[in-house]
Amino acid sequence: MARDLRMLFGANDRSVAAEEAFTNRQTQWQAVVAALADHLQRVADPSFDVEDLASPRHNVLVGHGVGGIGKSTLSRKIEASLAHRDGRPAQWDAPSWPIERMLPVRIDLARSTGIDFERVVLSIRLAIATMGRPMPAFDLALRRHWERNHPGEGLEEYLRRGGMFSRFAGAVNLPGQLQSALADAAQALAMPGTVGGAVGQLTTALVGALRERRQTVRALAGCALLADILEAEPDLDTLSFATHLLAWDLAQLPADQQIIPVILFDTFEDVGDRTNRDLERLLQRIVWLMPNTMFVITGRNRLQWAEDGLHGQLDWTGPTAWPGLAGHVPGSRGHHGPTARQILIGDFSPEDCEDHLAHRLTRSGQPLIDAPLRRAITARSHGLPLYLDLAIMRFLEIRRSGRVPQPADFGDFPALISRTVSDLTTDERHVLRSVSLLDAFSIPLATQVAGLTHDAAAQRLTERPFIRDEPAGLWPFHLHQVVRSAIRHAADHTDDRWSPQDWQRAAMRALTALGHEWSHGPRRDRAMLIGCLRQGLRLARDFQLDLDWLTEAAFSYVGDSVWEPLAPPAHDHDTTTALHTPADALVETLSALARRQREHRANTVTRLTTVIDSGLLPVELHEMALYYRAKAHRDIGHSADSRRGYQQVADGAGRLVPAARRGLAQAARLAGDFPTAYAAAQTLGWEGRHQRVLGDVWWVQGEAARAAAAYQAGRLEAEQHAKSGEAAHNQALRARAVAFYDPHQADDEIDLAEQLLAHLDLRATTINAAIAGLIRDAGDPTLEDRVRALRTELDVAGLTSMTPTLEVAAAFHQAVLDDRDGLSATISRLRELTQDGDHAYYIDIAHFMAGLPLPAGHAAPQWLDSEQATRERWRALVTARQAAVGAGR
Repeated sequence: MARDLRMLFGANDRSVAAEEAFTNRQTQWQAVVAALADHLQRVADPSFDVEDLASPRHNVLVGHGVGGIGKSTLSRKIEASLAHRDGRPAQWDAPSWPIERMLPVRIDLARSTGIDFERVVLSIRLAIATMGRPMPAFDLALRRHWERNHPGEGLEEYLRRGGMFSRFAGAVNLPGQLQSALADAAQALAMPGTVGGAVGQLTTALVGALRERRQTVRALAGCALLADILEAEPDLDTLSFATHLLAWDLAQLPADQQIIPVILFDTFEDVGDRTNRDLERLLQRIVWLMPNTMFVITGRNRLQWAEDGLHGQLDWTGPTAWPGLAGHVPGSRGHHGPTARQILIGDFSPEDCEDHLAHRLTRSGQPLIDAPLRRAITARSHGLPLYLDLAIMRFLEIRRSGRVPQPADFGDFPALISRTVSDLTTDERHVLRSVSLLDAFSIPLATQVAGLTHDAAAQRLTERPFIRDEPAGLWPFHLHQVVRSAIRHAADHTDDRWSPQDWQRAAMRALTALGHEWSHGPRRDRAMLIGCLRQGLRLARDFQLDLDWLTEAAFSYVGDSVWEPLAPPAHDHDTTTALHTPADALVETLSALARRQREHRANTVTRLTTVIDSGLLPVELHEMALYYRAKAHRDIGHSADSRRGYQQVADGAGRLVPAARRGLAQAARLAGDFPTAYAAAQTLGWEGRHQRVLGDVWWVQGEAARAAAAYQAGRLEAEQHAKSGEAAHNQALRARAVAFYDPHQADDEIDLAEQLLAHLDLRATTINAAIAGLIRDAGDPTLEDRVRALRTELDVAGLTSMTPTLEVAAAFHQAVLDDRDGLSATISRLRELTQDGDHAYYIDIAHFMAGLPLPAGHAAPQWLDSEQATRERWRALVTARQAAVGAGR
């Protein structure tokens, strides 16, 4: 294994071993093996013709990925694996074809190497020269090119001075091979005296002989385009077309000497840009004109040759010409299938990351970086190899200082920024920084956030490998998390870095664009609301922006009572929950409302009280916090506090006034003042959820069918207003009402409630549906375990106000079974639960169901009609169920 010199020179401790670790990439190797197997099959086909200039090309495989992902390492490993059997990493499977036929040559196209097209062609010819045979057609063209463009400079001297012989040790005889080709041509033309003289005279004579089809040059006459190339001006264009002659020469080799050159072009992003494709055009000609050679291209960007839009910039474009490179849509990671030839060189898996860190630095065969630190670095790397290498360098730097590296030492690296933006245009850099503010984005959204008037830069950016795509997402694109974190938080030393004012302006543009997306975009649904709110809340909080459209969006969010999680991640630099701005307060408010579905409602009261006491919210949103704190007070049984909160909101003029009045109506119902609750329901309208309030009043009167009808009307109204949470709530309550008088119909009602709740996070409503199931199954001796489980769930959730309703369901079950002991225990629990006066009428209902007299001195509620009529209705529901249970036995 090769030594990693950069790491070795990073420490004085000679006991530390630094190895150049290579991690997996098995998938990419399998793609290479498959592509070469396909290539071998095509070349071996009798119909294959190296001089066919029109057929689609299948001799290219592209690996693209973000800077630092390991593309060059992969390219080197592929070259080594094809050159020698022992050069293949142990984890790579052996190919089915013999590697002896492969002739790999890797050419790094990075600007820093000083490569040019002429050196590319010479590198390919030098690699083939190791076979020891001249390539007569190509060598004539190459010798002519050299003499015209390098007068007085010997090719051998140039190759030796440029260090090219040192790389291709077996190619030192290339000048001799070229001389041999000239000698053979001169002999065929009976011009032996020209070999040491000007090549021009010889090639002129050869062209004439080829045109006249003389038998003396029949060895070269089979190359149809040789004369044309030798006649053309010997410039770089002609040299690029001359590679066709090299392909022809290779095809003339005897079968037992046939080889398959595999040319690996690395750092392909450095060959030019989207406006200057001169070098790319020359390189593409090599690929097209050498169909018997396999090309493996690695670079940051996918190859665009299959796009029709490049016609005119390159010679061969479109999906017909390059079928293996086609099938791309903006942001996709290539396509899949047996002919896919664009592969993403992606992130390491967590296991690969840890393996990489464990093997890069060792002491006495053991990893120098301990396991907990390796796990921490792995988690922060998100699989990016460049991050791992930068982390190792930081580890050594900290270790040199005498301090033990800690997980907190490994955050964002400035080098990630320079590596990411190095080959981007100015506009692309601007868009990149702009979208780093967003969790996800579309091309139009990115353009708006960047403040540009055209989509081109955003479009180009989405094709970069550090942009990940999720076509089914609300917005299809997002930045690689490590790249995004570095751009947002690491020290930026690039020349066009943004000032704090630049970031502030971009954040304001982003917030405005998200608001427009929600209110005027093509998709105006709940998912878009949630997506815009999540991103907008974070922007407003992090950059202390005005709430703007977030106020309206917050009311839309609470209006459906669905409660998807909204809270953005905490500030990286602030682990406290202190509120400083209106945005902080709104984030905390909506987070508390969403979290109450998963935590005790007492916590909701505490969090909302903090918001209210901060005084940071504008009046409307302040009333929102007041209203939902009142609801939470009701849920945990703080009736007086709940009524005060509702009254505060009802006395105002905000949009939650109808909801607050509903809360007061419900408070009257809880206190047993049914006429007041009923009268209030008549005035609430849809905004106050009047049908639900009516249903809540009717069912406790023993009017289960009338309650079910009211809840159904409430559900239909909710569906008309596209309020899925309210529809589910009404349906669960309808199922509970129906369960009292028709268990069979209750099956369907409960099923519908569960369907409506399938994608909603509504804990109280889900428990209501479960209570409906208990009532439906009343009379089943096995019901007690389910009742106990629900009691526990209500206690954990802090939904104290629902527990008396559960006990009424248990009382109904016990009355059906005529279980006087069980009923007596339930009534005792009800007395304890209703000591504050709320739900006290449930004690009456439990007595009514069992046909028991009320205890002396019991304070009766204000029923809508007489107590006797209410008693009879409840008793009738029990006797009907007893009859049904008896008939079923």
